[in-house]
Amino acid sequence: MKKTQNVTIKGTKDGLTLHLNDLCSYEDLKSELKHKLLAHSSVKDVESPIITVKIQLGNRYLTAEQEEEIKDLVRAQRNLVVDEIISNVVTKEAAAKAKLENEIVPVSAIVRSGQVLKVEGDMLLVGDVNPGGTVIANGNIFVMGNLRGIAHAGHSGRRDAVIVASNMVPSQLRIADCLNRAPDHYAKEERHEMECAYIDSSDQIIIDRLQVLKHLRPNITRLQGGF
Repeated sequence: MKKTQNVTIKGTKDGLTLHLNDLCSYEDLKSELKHKLLAHSSVKDVESPIITVKIQLGNRYLTAEQEEEIKDLVRAQRNLVVDEIISNVVTKEAAAKAKLENEIVPVSAIVRSGQVLKVEGDMLLVGDVNPGGTVIANGNIFVMGNLRGIAHAGHSGRRDAVIVASNMVPSQLRIADCLNRAPDHYAKEERHEMECAYIDSSDQIIIDRLQVLKHLRPNITRLQGGF
């Protein structure tokens, strides 16, 4: 009877991928991984370049301590560095965080001067943002009203986030780490059509017609799926 391999090493153009069996015991996995890494390292020349390693866990969950043990086994071998560890298993905490970050939070309010309204996911504000008011979201911001204050989308670093408003006349726009102070004509001129703001290929915040969003951010539509 052929023995099941607990560790499979495959070379790719980006380095090595280690596929770890998710059905064996953790101790058996460590033992075989150490043996195979030693055998693989012994055929390498001392001057071999650094090789990045991706570790595929499948349906196995590792604690933070176990992950460090696996990383140490890889790093102990010459020229190998761990790039990432990938698992199909998601903890309850991670799932709850992802759900929160992807929720659309509806709010009916007027954000007045000095007020700050912040949500974890996408913000759908039915109301106005007055001058001096601030709205912040880790995801996208949709304002069904006048945006005259400050809007900061992608607060956690999402550069694909967008800002949409029925009347886009902001004092300042921010998306992730990009900032755009509105031109003078935006502060004075009422624009009676919905517009959107996004980061373009040159890392600038661009204000454009709403219609461009379906081409620039096709994944913004969420008709399917959910948690």
